[in-house]
Amino acid sequence: MNHPCVISKSLLLQILCGYLLLRIILIMDSAIASTPTGNETDLEALLDFKSRIVEDPFKIMSIWNDSTHHCNWIGITCNISNGRVTYLRLEQLRLGGTLTPFIGNLTYLTILNLLNNSFHGEFPQEVGRLLHLQHLNFSFNNFGGSIPSNLSHCTELRVLAAAANNLTGTIPTWIRNLSSLSRISFGLNNFHGSIPHEVGLLSSLTALVLYGNFLTGTVPYSIYNISSLYYFTFTQNHLHGNLPANIGFTLPNLQVFAGAVNNLTGNVPASLLNASKLQILDLSLNSLTGTLPKNIGVLNRLTRLSFEYNRLGTGKTEDLSFLDSLVNCTALQVLRLGRNGFGGVLPQSIANFSRQLHTFVINSIGIHGNIPSGIGNLANLALIGLEGNRLTSNLPDTLGKLQNLQELYLNVNKFSGRIPSTLGNLSLLIKLFLEENNFEGSIPSSLGKCKKLLVLSLYSNKLSGTIPKEVISLSSLAIYLDVSYNALSGTLPGEVSRLHNLGELVLSENNFSGVIPSSLGSCISLERLQLQGNSFEGSIPQTLKNLRGLLYIDLSRNNLSGKIPQFLGEFTELKHLNLSSNNFEGEIPKNGIFKNASSIALYGNKKLCGGIPELNFPACTIKKVSLIRKLLAPKVVVPIASALIFVLFLSCFLTFFPMVKRARKKTSTSTTEKDLALGISYSEIMQCTGGFSQDNLIGSGSFGSVYKGTLSSDGSSVAVKVLNLQQRGASRSFFDECHVLRSIRHRNLLKIITAISSVDHQGNDFKALVFEFMPNGSLEDWLHPIDNVHNRTKTLTFIQRLNIATDVACALGYLHHFCETPIVHCDIKPSNVLLDNDMVAHVGDFGLATFLFEESSNTKQSIISASLRGSIGYIPPEYGMGGKPSTLGDIYSYGILLLEIFTGKRPTYEAFEGGMGIHQFVAMALPNHVMDIVDPSLAFEQDFDEESQEFEGEEKAIRRNYEIEPSAKGLVEDCFVSLMQIGVSCSSTLPSERMLITEVINKLHSIKSSFMN
Repeated sequence: MNHPCVISKSLLLQILCGYLLLRIILIMDSAIASTPTGNETDLEALLDFKSRIVEDPFKIMSIWNDSTHHCNWIGITCNISNGRVTYLRLEQLRLGGTLTPFIGNLTYLTILNLLNNSFHGEFPQEVGRLLHLQHLNFSFNNFGGSIPSNLSHCTELRVLAAAANNLTGTIPTWIRNLSSLSRISFGLNNFHGSIPHEVGLLSSLTALVLYGNFLTGTVPYSIYNISSLYYFTFTQNHLHGNLPANIGFTLPNLQVFAGAVNNLTGNVPASLLNASKLQILDLSLNSLTGTLPKNIGVLNRLTRLSFEYNRLGTGKTEDLSFLDSLVNCTALQVLRLGRNGFGGVLPQSIANFSRQLHTFVINSIGIHGNIPSGIGNLANLALIGLEGNRLTSNLPDTLGKLQNLQELYLNVNKFSGRIPSTLGNLSLLIKLFLEENNFEGSIPSSLGKCKKLLVLSLYSNKLSGTIPKEVISLSSLAIYLDVSYNALSGTLPGEVSRLHNLGELVLSENNFSGVIPSSLGSCISLERLQLQGNSFEGSIPQTLKNLRGLLYIDLSRNNLSGKIPQFLGEFTELKHLNLSSNNFEGEIPKNGIFKNASSIALYGNKKLCGGIPELNFPACTIKKVSLIRKLLAPKVVVPIASALIFVLFLSCFLTFFPMVKRARKKTSTSTTEKDLALGISYSEIMQCTGGFSQDNLIGSGSFGSVYKGTLSSDGSSVAVKVLNLQQRGASRSFFDECHVLRSIRHRNLLKIITAISSVDHQGNDFKALVFEFMPNGSLEDWLHPIDNVHNRTKTLTFIQRLNIATDVACALGYLHHFCETPIVHCDIKPSNVLLDNDMVAHVGDFGLATFLFEESSNTKQSIISASLRGSIGYIPPEYGMGGKPSTLGDIYSYGILLLEIFTGKRPTYEAFEGGMGIHQFVAMALPNHVMDIVDPSLAFEQDFDEESQEFEGEEKAIRRNYEIEPSAKGLVEDCFVSLMQIGVSCSSTLPSERMLITEVINKLHSIKSSFMN
């Protein structure tokens, strides 16, 4: 019998096990109790992520705060069971900054999507710790360096998208470790070296994007054996070699196959017809030979077929027989076959091509015959390129049925007959090229209905008659109008004044006569003026002095007479001047271009004299006239008589002036106020704005508020600026603005309708200005929209921004140089740039403007100035040091505005610190890193789908790039560099270093021409 105090071994073992079990339970309970719904490590990583964000236009990071659990923050998804972050999706939010290395602590992360933001720096190696990661997308950012080698540890990765960054190095061979990869997107980077054959070992690969790099060598044959591959593009690299003959059998699932802009050789494999799912087949800009399969139309899902710029074809009639089969491709949108060796004619079957076809280019290949009239059935066509062939006969009238046509290239052919008047029905047409043909008859006046036309080229035909007023007044023409080398006659209509956006006017080698109209001086954007080889007579109009941007002038071989105007020597941009073979007389100027004999031609003007010695003209002689004849000459007698009369008048004036002054003092009222009373009462203004309702309030400023109103007289919309007369300076601002607006008129200045100076219903003074209403608001609204994350609709394209920048520059050019008295605006900023229905910019708010008075013989130049003028960030530095307002001050503000337009950053951007401003920020990026600072929404103006379609969204973005010429990527970057250089020059600290506004206008027009061409 055991002692009662003795515990058996078995019982002791049970107690010990129970104790241990209890401890385990307590430890687990403690762990569970201490684990929040989201792990603290994740929270710390997210907060560090937030701390590195310096750009956040939609204020996403402000929502990342402790008022809500981090699993409920925008872009975050957590696992329900353990509270760990599994999704981090912040695509398309325009976030900027560097990426935290603590991203590697989100160890349960399966999706990391940063698509289309502005992150920069190197992508952290710590991402290699995310062993559960399946989806990684940081495309369309500014990341540099190489792909993190630690990514090789993420063996569950299925999507790796790093397109459109600044990544360098080679495509890593360790990519073979990521055996689960189905999608790789490395396009638009700076990768070099060869494509590693290890890529071909990824047997699950469905999409491979290598577009826009510097890859060399050949495409490894192992890639052509990945039967699951449906999307494969290696366009725009330096790859060479032949395509495998069996490619259509080894890649039967291909939907997109693009290898354009490389050095591929050999034939187009007939086996491609086996890849029946093909939608895009683009092998343009290579050196392929042979022909295309005659039954290529069996690929009936094709949307794009492009083989331009190759060596295809034999020059024989049957070369284009494959076109007949394309009637089966009912989804075809783009057909590009130009710049090859095809022969033959355009078949009648093109009338049955896809109704979705919008691009039809078969240029410079030597085809003959005519254009089938059935082309009018292709109602969706936007571009027709048939230039550089041997096409003959008349143009079909049915071209006028193509209501969506924007570009028509029929130049350098052998067309004859009249230009169809039906072309006037093409209301969307922006480019029309008909030069170097045999067209005859008159220019159809109906072309004046093409209100969007930028270019009209009709030179080297057999056209006759006068140039229609409807055409010469087509204000949309902005690039050039060329009707040279025809048989046109008559005078140049005065309506030429409406070509105020035109860059080049070429009327040479015709039979034009009469005088050069003075209205030509309104074409202030002209850079080239060519009127040579006509019968123009009379003198060069003085109004041409307004054309300060001219680079090239040729008026030779006419009947012009009179003196050579001095103002031609004041054109600082003028590089070539030809006035030869005319009847000019008198002394040759010696200023400006006249100092350079190699830049001017004056021969054939026998009555000219003087000039620089290199011109070899005789010296000018002065005839001696007797003193008596001089005194008796009318030019002397009349001034003497006038002086005597003036002395007599002055005596009378001094006698009666004091009495007149006293009488006037009693009866005079403010002339300015009388001028302001223009017929609209306070009651009418109150009624049209709904009693100054908050619903109609569209803006407010330092001196008042702006309301939208509707005039009862005609129902038109207006903007009513109501002055807050309690604000000091408001009344003065009102009179200053009226004074300025009364004397100016320009298409890019806000039009004033009337002004009101009255009393309200309480007897208080009331002053308001009524302007034309601008339905698209201010530039401020577009550059810095106050929108939430779900409503980001206000974006401006590159060309819209360029047009706005040009409009503002033209407005300043007018104010500074073409007003009777130069005007300084003093407050150029986005909120003072208003946009009409067509997105044309109008500069407004002249409350701070000032007049510059010309220097006179007995007074120094003076300026009306009371205080520091302008808005913070846009005020030139010299104003802060007591400098007076000047045109160079406006140019500084304009330079800051230009940089803001293209970077999307305000000059008061909070990340600018320590003396850094937008000027320095941009200057440091020029020229090699300019694309790093461009507004991200400009870098690629594309739309992206949700997560389930995001890769397809990238595909769309890259597909659209196929429309760009091979060098266009560099040309677009050059445009940005040029624009930023203008902005930096204009915003120089020293006024003397700033660019003149006329030079700015010329450069902007050149950039636009380059971009449009």
